[in-house]
Amino acid sequence: MWRRLVALPVVASVLVLVAGPAGAQVPTTPVPPVKSPGAPPPSGAPKQPLGRAVGDAGTGLAVVRLLPNSAPTRSIIPGAGDKLPRQSAVEVGFGLASAQANSESYLGFEHAIAQASPGGVAVQGASPQTPGALAQTAPPNNAQPMSGGINLPSTPLDTLVKAGLLNGRVQSQWSDTLGPCVGTIADSSTELASLSALNAIPTLPSVTDLTGVFDAPNLDPQADQAVIDGLKGLTGGLNTLGGVLGGQGSTKGSLLSLPNTLSARSTVRLVDIPGSGNKAVQSISTLQVAAVKLLAGTPFEVSINVVSLPTLTVTSTGDKATSSVQYTAPVLEVVQGGKSLGKLDAANPKLDVPIGIPLPTGAAVPGLDKLPVIGGLLAGGQGLPDALSQGLKKLDVGVLRLSVAGLNQQGEDSTQPFRGYQLGATARLLDLQVLPTDALGLPNLPSALAQVSLGEQVARAFAPAGGVVCGTGGSTQPQAPPVPQPMAPPLAYTNAAYHSVPLFWSGTAMLLIGVVIVAALPTRRRPQPK
Repeated sequence: MWRRLVALPVVASVLVLVAGPAGAQVPTTPVPPVKSPGAPPPSGAPKQPLGRAVGDAGTGLAVVRLLPNSAPTRSIIPGAGDKLPRQSAVEVGFGLASAQANSESYLGFEHAIAQASPGGVAVQGASPQTPGALAQTAPPNNAQPMSGGINLPSTPLDTLVKAGLLNGRVQSQWSDTLGPCVGTIADSSTELASLSALNAIPTLPSVTDLTGVFDAPNLDPQADQAVIDGLKGLTGGLNTLGGVLGGQGSTKGSLLSLPNTLSARSTVRLVDIPGSGNKAVQSISTLQVAAVKLLAGTPFEVSINVVSLPTLTVTSTGDKATSSVQYTAPVLEVVQGGKSLGKLDAANPKLDVPIGIPLPTGAAVPGLDKLPVIGGLLAGGQGLPDALSQGLKKLDVGVLRLSVAGLNQQGEDSTQPFRGYQLGATARLLDLQVLPTDALGLPNLPSALAQVSLGEQVARAFAPAGGVVCGTGGSTQPQAPPVPQPMAPPLAYTNAAYHSVPLFWSGTAMLLIGVVIVAALPTRRRPQPK
């Protein structure tokens, strides 16, 4: 089934590429000759834009990855797949906005592309096109943007990601004479009303009885049995974190949720270079997020307040010395039960929230309520330090790891398709990973069970050396009218074959006339013998 889904956009792309050269071979109207000496000369060849620019920006509101870094990366180049980073088994994204500019594209309408997609899914790198996407290409130039909305239907993927109403807006511009010198070349944005991710963790078992399966390497058999008994006392399996998560279709108890509107925007444009008449290519990715909730609607709810929003800007002037990557790192404050668990910023990029299982003891500790211990709270709202002083014993079997400010950038001089400097960078607003500890004694567990990336940002820019030249070139001289050629003399008859056709038709005509004459003559009867 997946191969059929992937084959459809591939076949469509191949058909477009095949049709391109055919369309380019349509004969043009010839230049008419001058009929009178006083007539104006014919038009010259059209002027071609001089500007050459390549850039793209992409922003995703949320991407859920199951079993990250577990699947090999496929490549059409032999042996290249072993050298590339491994992919996730399944990836689901929501609220994707991309903007692209490419003066070197083979197809003319791909010079500028702006696309807003409600989401996408990839299974081991294979990604079919999702319905409901908005896209606008140029040329021809689009003076007005295009916008629309889609309310995503309920699907089996609701266990991973559930989103509300999504709106998109796209605009692409390109000049027939000046090329990319139109200011903003491509602009795309998506706006999402609400989002919940990971209502369950499919990579963990859904049963509460793990007898014969659970075997922690650092615990003795007696301790293993204590953990098994502790899991039996929870209201749900490990896939719902012991009954904390709501399961499929639930709007409460999601591992991560955004109750308020969030938006993403990607832009590619040309900007001025100080002290030069040429332009630089600039790609921008921005996010607008008010607050993030972990385990919303549960006793363990964690609020992540966004103090500072991230912005990623990549500018290429064609020269390494003046090209730049500017990134405003986010500042997030993590709060649980009215108490701050810490801040996430460039200086403190990671924060762990432990997930523990209460072990059976003789002490009666209020507030357990057959649920695990997450962070610094029990199910009844009691603080963990107070519960530990009352005799509570727990074993951490997992960790919710929060991380921010993962900026990566790379640049290099290039000569193809033109000589210049290309620069790119990626960043994320927030990474939430579900990590197992050594105490979670389940076989064949990966290093990460699931990962939710909130606010993925990508920006790249490539400008020719000296910057983008805004102007026109090509031939501006009028073409000379065609010179009349003298008529060629008739060819000499050098073969008897020239006479074969008229002889054939003359003989045919005479034969038909003879048949008519014979048919018109009266028939003489023979005398009867006596």
